[in-house]
Amino acid sequence: MEKTVVYEVKVAFGDCDPAGIVFFPNFSRWMDAASLNFFAACGVPPWRELVKSTGIIGTPLLEINTRFSLPATYGETLHIHTSVQEWRDKVFIQKHVIRRGEDLICEGRETRAFCIRHPDKPERMKAIPVPQDIRSQCS
Repeated sequence: MEKTVVYEVKVAFGDCDPAGIVFFPNFSRWMDAASLNFFAACGVPPWRELVKSTGIIGTPLLEINTRFSLPATYGETLHIHTSVQEWRDKVFIQKHVIRRGEDLICEGRETRAFCIRHPDKPERMKAIPVPQDIRSQCS
């Protein structure tokens, strides 16, 4: 069974377009925040700490897919239910289900990788195998 962490978002007026509907890129921003929140809630140290002990600088986004079901507007409270749907060797698929009460607003899937600075080109990143200790904490 997947471990699920819930992240709460209060939709502000500035999150919406002139029609009062949440502007779609905000869902990506909130899913990104929910991704980081997931790891923190599972007990994974912040990236600024992990970089010191393991070299891991974070989990950059490689691919995203979002399916919208209902609109949302300012003043509403949304809950983002985040889990890791699949662990692979160097990447993982994170699933986000965004709800307003029982209503499904949208679903998103993100492909991410744990990365370190590239040893030969420090301005670049390099994916590493998913650390087993982090996988255990988050499963």
